[in-house]
Amino acid sequence: MGGGGGDGESGRRRIVFVTVGTTCFDALVEAVDSEKVKEALWRKGFTHLLIQMGRGTYIPSKVAAEDGSIAVDYFTFSPSIADFLRSASLIISHAGSGSIFETLRLGKPLIVVVNEDLMDNHQSELAEELADQKHLFCARPQTLCEIIDAMDLESLVPYTPGDALPVAKLINNFLGFPTD
Repeated sequence: MGGGGGDGESGRRRIVFVTVGTTCFDALVEAVDSEKVKEALWRKGFTHLLIQMGRGTYIPSKVAAEDGSIAVDYFTFSPSIADFLRSASLIISHAGSGSIFETLRLGKPLIVVVNEDLMDNHQSELAEELADQKHLFCARPQTLCEIIDAMDLESLVPYTPGDALPVAKLINNFLGFPTD
């Protein structure tokens, strides 16, 4: 099995950006902060882990990584995460559709972690459908390490946004606007 395409790029920063959006998703933050997950990311050639922890109460450990391990930093919120998404080599995200599609539009490899504590879990259906189409990897907090170990970033299929015109026409027609 190959090394996910990133091994051997010594000296280069390879950032994993984790986002929970505006929610509280301590199970995800705790999972990425675990030694097992950090070691799995390091083995895949990632050098930095940046966690956007939202409203969560679990505080990840900051690690400077002078000891040959992955560097870890975190913050709660930012007015825009677009720059973090652009600079990342891998994104690990909650299952919010905004975060998913923003990441896919940028063409970034993505692992979506489903929050099983949510009552109305329609987000997991979206994540699983996109995973079936090979646009992203889908995990639960407890399976994140296995997914990272097994993932082959080369196997992902770029996402091409669909044609929104038929939907826009339908909405305009419904609202009574001309459809021409």
